[in-house]
Amino acid sequence: MALVSYCEKYIELLPVKQLQELQLKCLNNTIKQAFNAPYYRNVLTEKGISELTSLKQITKLPFTTKADLRNNFPYGFLAVDLDEAVRLHSSSGTTGNPTVVFHTQQDIEEWQNLIKRCLYMVRARSSDIFQNMMSYGLFTGGLGLHYGAEKLGMLTIPIGPGNSKRQIMFMKHFKTTIIHILPSYALRLAGLLREMGIDLDKDLHLRIALIGAEPHSEEIRRKIEKLLGLKAFNSYGLSEMCGPGVAFECELQQGLHVWEDHFYPEIIDPQTGEVLPEGEEGEIVLTTLTRQAMPLLRFRTRDLSKIIPEACACGRTHRRLQRIKGRDDDMLIINGVNIFPVQIEKVLMRIPEIGTNYAIHVKKENYMDKLYINVELKKGISSGALKELEALKKRINDELKAEITVTPHVQLVQATSLPVQEGKAARVYDHRAGN
Repeated sequence: MALVSYCEKYIELLPVKQLQELQLKCLNNTIKQAFNAPYYRNVLTEKGISELTSLKQITKLPFTTKADLRNNFPYGFLAVDLDEAVRLHSSSGTTGNPTVVFHTQQDIEEWQNLIKRCLYMVRARSSDIFQNMMSYGLFTGGLGLHYGAEKLGMLTIPIGPGNSKRQIMFMKHFKTTIIHILPSYALRLAGLLREMGIDLDKDLHLRIALIGAEPHSEEIRRKIEKLLGLKAFNSYGLSEMCGPGVAFECELQQGLHVWEDHFYPEIIDPQTGEVLPEGEEGEIVLTTLTRQAMPLLRFRTRDLSKIIPEACACGRTHRRLQRIKGRDDDMLIINGVNIFPVQIEKVLMRIPEIGTNYAIHVKKENYMDKLYINVELKKGISSGALKELEALKKRINDELKAEITVTPHVQLVQATSLPVQEGKAARVYDHRAGN
């Protein structure tokens, strides 16, 4: 391993005891700030909570949910005067009020610094050329990485998503070294590069991809690395906290370091709300520690992961989250069996004859749930000419059943025959009544 370097060495290597002391101080400041928000003023006053004497007492604080944010739209969680807020972001919702998040200038500057820390950790430097292929606007992904990249000093190209040939043209002419991209779009872009005859070594200068914003398996990450000839790093964030920058992989790619000087993580049982020991899988709960405009206490993310108990070999003392398994509301229940789409993806992506696109359909037939999976073959393999087609289909069925314990119905289709999206990939279609 190359020598590890740190953006903010003092805070990244802060001894655990001192880090916890800092967290408790920041947590009490957060509670004090939260009293300025109408929602928390009522809740905290009712519970009689104004200060904690230890981090373990955080369980006295109430959980906060997306429903709470929506029910108190638009200003119920705002903890500063409106003229102190300089930006609003929003996460989309299909029904009802959206969730909105406010930022002061200090919040924005803290966020920029966090992104700078994340980028430096994966060996991004001011000499790099950063091409941002994420959406801009109310979505936090594009703007979050943009301002952090500029703070690090990189030449930043705010190109946004889509228009792949234009993306490639910019990558070639400006010698882009770092891209920020959806995992599904990275795979599509890799396919187009091959079609256009682009030589990764001669024509491009890519060395790092920052991927996130949609669940993906380790197999997808390794496929992206192989197809694009770079290192792909996972990021984790959510609009309610700040956006990207909550947790990020270091150069070792062995879990996502949560920046614990800004966020306090817990893992709970999604059903009971009980805090689980390190190493046990459950729902991520996050509390902001430095936010001014909109502090959030014990926010239930619905994302599933676990805290890795062991210290990281990189030396950073900030705890790590395992790769996000998915959201508990993404889980499919097939005849009583819990299945996460990422489990299916993990199996598909390790089969060499399979391409990068697939679709999961769930239907109700004769009162039973049926799982159908349409899978694209790798380019160059014909479904009509492949003599071993049935054997391949059986192998996929067997491997999927071993992983998810449910027998799927696999349909192999030609490459590029399944629909693709410009934004986050839509992989799952639940056709059962009420879904």
